[in-house]
Amino acid sequence: MSDLRSLPIPDGLEGERLDAALARMFGLSRTRAAELATAGLVRVDGAEAGKSDRVHGGAWLEVELPPAVDPVAVRAEPVEGMRIVHDDDDIVVIDKPVGVAAHPSPGWLGTTVVGGLAAAGYRISTSGASERQGVVHRLDVGTSGLMVVAKSERAYTLLKQAFRDRTVDKRYHTLVQGHPDPMRGTVDAPIGRHPHHDYKFAVVSDGKDSVTHYETIEAYRAATLLAIKLETGRTHQIRVHMAALRHPCVGDLQYGADPTLAERLGLGRQWLHAVSLGFEHPGTGEWVQFESQYPDDLQGALDQIAAES
Repeated sequence: MSDLRSLPIPDGLEGERLDAALARMFGLSRTRAAELATAGLVRVDGAEAGKSDRVHGGAWLEVELPPAVDPVAVRAEPVEGMRIVHDDDDIVVIDKPVGVAAHPSPGWLGTTVVGGLAAAGYRISTSGASERQGVVHRLDVGTSGLMVVAKSERAYTLLKQAFRDRTVDKRYHTLVQGHPDPMRGTVDAPIGRHPHHDYKFAVVSDGKDSVTHYETIEAYRAATLLAIKLETGRTHQIRVHMAALRHPCVGDLQYGADPTLAERLGLGRQWLHAVSLGFEHPGTGEWVQFESQYPDDLQGALDQIAAES
């Protein structure tokens, strides 16, 4: 018996082919996902969709599926490209590739950090909700870079508090369109749900306190590479604040980036990478700092922007 599912497409799948998006959302093979579309069993915003159509975050998806599994169950599944940066009795620090969620959630049955660690045999903290045990902070599906996951209960408690107290040093690099003026500054603007689109966030008067510091690393003809330091960790914070400055992250179509530029650079996601993560180690009390290099898609886009300048 088929299972009719109706839900918004996660924003992290912006620009993906329909068959690839279905495969990630529902744990299907790419071939099976393509077969569903070919059979006319998939509609996006009310219109029948083809397997190669590009999807957009927040678009309404309707699909007839085989009986579904629990949408928030942790599935131990290897994550291709996920690198272990550091591992000890208290924490594991990973370099998350693009297209991977921090943990399972309704509407997302693709690979996750939690499932990838389980598949690799890592024991993590049992604190937190069952599907997000050990997760003390998250990165968007479409954002790559460093994450720390707690392995011990003490580590979970101390790291959660450190993030609440804003003592964790979180640094990102992002390539934004145009040239921010001034070249360095602080965006202190509250963020909440977008008033017209539930799948997006925006600067709104009644939002949560959100503070982003930025500094220019290199200005190119069409874009600027920025170093970002976050004081707060709101959902989509960097993307929302850069869009509010009218300099959206390159490739971030959901927040107003130029689709022509994104296509020319071969980017299927926002140019945003968590390059550095520092915090007081919950076991030793010593300050630890971890670094990550740009993945191939971001490095390739940056090289092309630099060459054109």
